[in-house]
Amino acid sequence: MKPANAESLAQLIADLELVSAEALAEAVHEVGNTAAPEDLGRALVRQEALTGFQLERLLKGERKGYRYGNAKLLYQIGAGSFARVYRAINVTDGGILAVKVLRSRYSTDPEKCRAFRHEGEMGRVLRHPNIVAIQDVGEEAGASYITMEFVEGQTLRELIKRRGALDLPKAFDLIHQMASGLEYAHRRGVTHRDLKASNVIVSSTGHVKLVDFGLAGVDESSDAAIGRINQPRTVDYAALEKLTGMKDDAVRSDIYFLGAIAYLTITGVSPLKETRDRNERSDPRRYTGAIPIGQQSPDLPRDVIDFIGRMMALDAMERLQTATDVKRRAESILVRVTGGDTADSVVLSSIVAYKGSLMLVESSERCQDKLREFFTKLGYKVLLTESPQRALTRFSTVPRPADVLVMSTHKLGEEAVKTFNSLTTNPDLADVPAILLADSKQGALETLTRVDDRRRFVLMPINGTSMSQLLAELTAVRT
Repeated sequence: MKPANAESLAQLIADLELVSAEALAEAVHEVGNTAAPEDLGRALVRQEALTGFQLERLLKGERKGYRYGNAKLLYQIGAGSFARVYRAINVTDGGILAVKVLRSRYSTDPEKCRAFRHEGEMGRVLRHPNIVAIQDVGEEAGASYITMEFVEGQTLRELIKRRGALDLPKAFDLIHQMASGLEYAHRRGVTHRDLKASNVIVSSTGHVKLVDFGLAGVDESSDAAIGRINQPRTVDYAALEKLTGMKDDAVRSDIYFLGAIAYLTITGVSPLKETRDRNERSDPRRYTGAIPIGQQSPDLPRDVIDFIGRMMALDAMERLQTATDVKRRAESILVRVTGGDTADSVVLSSIVAYKGSLMLVESSERCQDKLREFFTKLGYKVLLTESPQRALTRFSTVPRPADVLVMSTHKLGEEAVKTFNSLTTNPDLADVPAILLADSKQGALETLTRVDDRRRFVLMPINGTSMSQLLAELTAVRT
């Protein structure tokens, strides 16, 4: 039932626990109990206590569709024929999430519900910096949902449409990241089966995340095969495999379509005709008529042309055989075109001016992601390693792998402190600028830390401006 006045709207909001009691009371006091419900709603939107999406549903009297698990929906950010996607807030810790909700018309379709849950279960198996992490899979008020990490950015398809072809350093940074995520999935027996540029998200800092494993296939011998169901391939995959005579060749089909994405990233043009028509997508001429990248962009370096050609070879036996092969070739080209070091994970920012490089020591994948994005936003190329000792070994070489060393105590605790302190006693490392990062609950570690004009202890959180100033100070110090 639609709320008749501000009082009834306030009661609905209170029942649903959408707004704090204080904010609700303040808004009611402002407009009065007898005011129109729209007036109360607008007051709460002005306070940023409600979103327009929530208010629209409330004014219709809707009592469902605001929360899924621990996620409170804020507004819709995307929609497809199968599901809608929302930005949400985690009511437990205040973090931002994305929530994918199966459309209501499919809620009674067992096959659609099963396929939707399959996507979520595959995502929970996969935990990698280049794959969107699934948090929860469930059902709320008859609606199936998946909650996942929220990535502030755009799809690769949108990025290329807006900016056109990327230069080789940026393109191969993205290709290397895509290959890393795919390698991780394949090693766990999971194939994507629906790789395309719209299923690749690029964050505002240039970090890649593969999404939508809804059609993922699972190797029966893998750990991921628990609860396995048979999944269909896309029309595109089926047509390619029929043409090549390699039925259900999911690993090498993933590589072909990753090659097609790489081609698009480098040239700004898709090698395959983009269409929603199933007959055209299943026509072999769509593949045999693809213009080789060397003809599309003849000025590209020979190793780039060969790399894309090997990924997109129609003869599956001539194609690069594994995602590891792809990753290694991409890494080799990335090193050449950037003149950099990619022995650990590297992210090149395409947004801010390049200020230098740093090596980050962090063993938590979740913290790696957050810290990598933080430092990349500041303009630094980030190399990652989980081992403090490996970091010291790398800094003992000439030339140094990075301009500054950053160690996190989040999971490593006193081990990180001990390694950090050894910088001052090792004559070969005495001039290495370094920062020891500790979270808010680890302030006591500061008393154990040796600091000087080259090495600092930093208690998180710290804003970007302060960190930029500190990094500039440390890297400016000379012997």
